[in-house]
Amino acid sequence: MQLLDLAIMPGDEIKVPKELREFMLEKAEETFLGQKNGAQKQYRYGNLHIREYGDNFLVHTDKIDPRKDPIGHLVYDAPEVLIGLACAIFTGSQTVKKIIDKKPKKFVIASALTSSIVSGYLGYVATKKIKNYLEKVK
Repeated sequence: MQLLDLAIMPGDEIKVPKELREFMLEKAEETFLGQKNGAQKQYRYGNLHIREYGDNFLVHTDKIDPRKDPIGHLVYDAPEVLIGLACAIFTGSQTVKKIIDKKPKKFVIASALTSSIVSGYLGYVATKKIKNYLEKVK
């Protein structure tokens, strides 16, 4: 296997065939931090985020290691998560303010939860699409 078999993927990820496993860093730690994107396992080594799939690894570099600075990681590497959470919190709180005196408590909770989930998801998806577009334009 030659190093020419490495492939640059969208979003500055590098696809590494499992045959090159000996090049994996021995000190990489398995982690739950990060989006798995269908990976079997994921690892972190400093700012490297390594996802393990059936026959390859996808590797990219984060600007901030989430184990050392989770908020910084959200701001610089995963703003879609931060914006999704902000949308969910804002929408849920606004829903509660508007209907709290007019409806039964169960309805208020259900409405706030539903609006939070929908708004958070839409904020996340929209930001992710914008982020992917901006990465392609670079």
